[in-house]
Amino acid sequence: MIRALQLLADRDLALLERDPPPPPPPGEVQLRVRCVGLNHIDLWGFRGMAFAKRRFPLTVGAEAACEVVAVGEGVSNFRPGDRVVPYAALVCGTCRACLRGRDNLCENVGGVRGFHVDGFAQEVTNHPARLVAKIPTGVELRDAACVAVAYATVEHMLFDNAQLEPGEWMLVHAGGSGIGSIATRVAKSIGCTVITTVGSEEKAARARAIGADHVINYRDERFEGVVRKLTGRTGVDVVFEHVGADTWNGSLLSLKRGGRLVTCGATSGPAGSINLMQLFQQQYRIIGSFGSPLSALGRALDRIAAGVPPVIDAVYSLDDVRAGLARLESRDVFGKLLIEL
Repeated sequence: MIRALQLLADRDLALLERDPPPPPPPGEVQLRVRCVGLNHIDLWGFRGMAFAKRRFPLTVGAEAACEVVAVGEGVSNFRPGDRVVPYAALVCGTCRACLRGRDNLCENVGGVRGFHVDGFAQEVTNHPARLVAKIPTGVELRDAACVAVAYATVEHMLFDNAQLEPGEWMLVHAGGSGIGSIATRVAKSIGCTVITTVGSEEKAARARAIGADHVINYRDERFEGVVRKLTGRTGVDVVFEHVGADTWNGSLLSLKRGGRLVTCGATSGPAGSINLMQLFQQQYRIIGSFGSPLSALGRALDRIAAGVPPVIDAVYSLDDVRAGLARLESRDVFGKLLIEL
């Protein structure tokens, strides 16, 4: 038997025993899961906001770092002992989007593990070998466990979508979040000037410690006014947006003429408005970003290997996962939360 963290109904999470998976079939690898990342996508699933049909019990966990324990017939690029990160979206690999390397636009996706189908918060699981990225030597498993959802999302947002360049100014919202802290470190690593928003002085100090050039406590000041002042009323080149309703209008006001806003979330609410004259006169580019292509996992792992790790706040055991989810929901976090198996 193996242990698995399973959702039995909305908000009903339990650590149970289940039968282990069979040997991996052709084209798949069997993985021993070592570490699982917690993300807002897990909260959505926990609350019942999966936006798709699913069956209970459902093993949770969309982000993990694992070790290969067995390989199925036809798998030649992995062997037992390899450390890997699995890509959670069960993309087809054959549609037009997948063939163009835009896997997160797959036309025949079979769901996201931990969200629509059984995920990685279990001791052993099978997974398609084509949807696995090898962890480079020197990268810690805990750091790798932040890649498949959080770090790869940042990689895709900043470089595939916003096309961030060295020397640019960027506003990062929620600098204490998992993706916000990663975005700050990544942007600083290529020579950008980073302004970030946080909700407490404690988080402000931690944001400065990871490299933020300017930190705004949004509870004390209107961030858009501070951004305009810091940039000599010019505005920033890029806004890294994932808060949603509470920051949307201020984010647009923070952009320079021709600036880019890239967004992947709406944790404060999905509704926002826009002045169309402002949009076209200022020539803004607004880019929606969801997940990442498979290639972003490898790029993120290489960036970590080059010395730009994620920020890890705390590590929990499977037995303590509720405490981790509660902290994530309360936003009393700076960086990533992990579950170690």
